[in-house]
Amino acid sequence: MLKSLNTEDTEITDKIKWKIEAVPEAAVSALEGNLNSSGMRFAIVVARFNSFITERLLLSACDGLLRTGTGKKDIAVVRVPGAFEIPSAARALAETGKYDAIICIGCLLRGDTAHYDVIVNEVTRGIGQSAQETGVPHAFGVLTCDTLEQAIDRAGLKMGNKGFEAALAAVEMVSLKEAVSSQPSAVRKSKSSARKARTKLRRKR
Repeated sequence: MLKSLNTEDTEITDKIKWKIEAVPEAAVSALEGNLNSSGMRFAIVVARFNSFITERLLLSACDGLLRTGTGKKDIAVVRVPGAFEIPSAARALAETGKYDAIICIGCLLRGDTAHYDVIVNEVTRGIGQSAQETGVPHAFGVLTCDTLEQAIDRAGLKMGNKGFEAALAAVEMVSLKEAVSSQPSAVRKSKSSARKARTKLRRKR
C-alpha cells in the first residue's frame, strides 16, 4: 500500500525542478590500458604467513590472469615467508627484466602491539619504491585488516577477491605503460620542427 504524502512532503516535491542534461563530452581523450594480457609475463610474490587467506588470493590472481589471456607458462609464483619479505623478492624479480609486472600478495592482521603498523608501513613503502625505481608495474594485493573476518571477506566471501583485483590492475598497468611508451614525443616533435626551421633559414641565406 502506498504511503500518502502529507502537506509538507507535497510542498517540498513541488519545489524540486528536474533538469535532464546530456552526458558531457570529455574535453581531452584519456589514455587507458586494456585487460588483454596475451603475450605478457607476470610474477606473483605470495607470503606463506596467513596462508589460509593468501592461497585464496593467489588462486584468484591466477584466475584473473588466465581469464585475460595470459598463458600458464607466463605466470611465475614465488613464495616468501611473510609480507615483510615481499618487497625484496618483488624487487629482485623486477630487476631480472623477465616480467612485465609483479603481483604482491600477503595478509597482515592487526595485533595488540605496534608490530602491525611497522610492518604495514615497510611493506607498502618497499613495494612502491620497487615499482618506481625499476619501472616495472607492481600490483598491491596485500590485505591489511583488523580481524580475520575482514580478511576472509576480502578473499572472496563478501567483498570480492583482492587477488583477482590485483591481477586485473597489473594487466591494465602493463597495457597502459605500453600505450604511453608508444605515444609520439612532444620533445622530439619540437626538436624536429626547430631543425627544419634552421634548415630553411640556411637555405634562404
